[in-house]
Amino acid sequence: MAKFNSRRKFLRQLGGTAAIIGTGSVSSLAAEEQAERRIIYSEKKFSTNDTIRIAGIGMGIMGFNDVNTALKVKGTELVAVCDLYDGRLTRSKEVYGKNIFTTRNYQEILDRKDIDAVIIATSDHWHDRISIDAMRKGKHVYCEKPMVHHIEEGHAVINTQKETKKTFEVGSQGVSSATYAEAKRLLHAGEIGDLNLIEASFNRHSALGAWQYSIPPDASTQTVDWNRYLGDAPKRGYDANRFFRWRNYRDYGTGVAGDLFIHLISGIHFITGSLGPKRIFATGELSYWKDGRDVPDVMTGIIEYPKTDTLPAFQLAIKVNFASGEGEKSVLKFVGSDGVMDLGGEGLKITKDKLPKAPGYGGWDSFDTFPEAIQKEFVKQYDSKYSAADKSVPDNKAITFNPPKDDDEHRDHFMNFFEGVRTGKPVVEDASFGLRAAGPALACNESYFKGKVINWDPVAMKVV
Repeated sequence: MAKFNSRRKFLRQLGGTAAIIGTGSVSSLAAEEQAERRIIYSEKKFSTNDTIRIAGIGMGIMGFNDVNTALKVKGTELVAVCDLYDGRLTRSKEVYGKNIFTTRNYQEILDRKDIDAVIIATSDHWHDRISIDAMRKGKHVYCEKPMVHHIEEGHAVINTQKETKKTFEVGSQGVSSATYAEAKRLLHAGEIGDLNLIEASFNRHSALGAWQYSIPPDASTQTVDWNRYLGDAPKRGYDANRFFRWRNYRDYGTGVAGDLFIHLISGIHFITGSLGPKRIFATGELSYWKDGRDVPDVMTGIIEYPKTDTLPAFQLAIKVNFASGEGEKSVLKFVGSDGVMDLGGEGLKITKDKLPKAPGYGGWDSFDTFPEAIQKEFVKQYDSKYSAADKSVPDNKAITFNPPKDDDEHRDHFMNFFEGVRTGKPVVEDASFGLRAAGPALACNESYFKGKVINWDPVAMKVV
């Protein structure tokens, strides 16, 4: 009891609002434990020798965001950054100090003995190679999603992590949120009955949301290391759009599936505990952003998950629309036999519609078409078969959950990573998790471009 009260005190100090309504509990144990871990971690004292020294490889939008978030975690220090546009190296010194080391060549980062971990936030086509090189050089790796550009690259990353024993975490940070932890608990507690369908979407309605990122006026072959950027992509002449707006092109990115489907699938796998689906089909089109990109801006996938020891078979209907007239909006809805769990905004809500045991009769039913004598006999048999309790409507009170006010999934994901670096403990989103999420997402691309159903082996993590 003392430990429980201590947790509640911690949450009150945080201004937490982890409230559960309609279940008899006052707060979520999962949220309390997560808040307690965060507080204990934040109160630790780290010596200079215990500081984790990091480097950012790829200092675009996510690179800066990831580095900024990583530095919020106590006991971290930024030593160096790498980028292929000189302006981002200059900006890094402006933001983080003139003494940080900057380079265009990520190998110079990996050769440094004073760097413990790297954050990889490059274009997708560099993820596997830099991750493998970094672990082989003794660095721990935080790699942005998707973990790989092509499905077949995934096992090499997994095997390298196993061989080197380095901490490796994929950056789909939603899996570290208090809301997802509570969703997982409620789902497996049976609060919505048997899961049968998940509806997931991540829509946008802006030029920046559709990857029309700003291009600096000094962009040129003098300020951009174009040849190094191409790597194993097809050789072609310099194109500023393909460098600064790389998500639009299959040579370097993975489209809406690799950018946004993967967030939704990662969350679904965390909450359900599923290893992955068995069949995948996707369709779509280039509807609005006809700017030379070679990936669709609208995509819908139907993904079938098999029955397991802990879950029934269920379907996932997943979509992204970059020209959505309702504005930027995401949906993650778990539909079960007894209720629906909606994750949106800051928390979640479960609404229930659990049916009574007795099926009922009358109304929009064939009962009124029977002769009067048959109706009476029907009622007699019905009443003898079902008790008053069978006929009563179950308690369908809603359940709501709001996370603590300081809940920061991005920061907590890095906290999980750095704890793994220090202790060797497993992280929430390791390389195997990364491929189990990336595989189905990238299979949506394969289905779309080849126009066929993709069969996936969730245990072996490969296309069948």
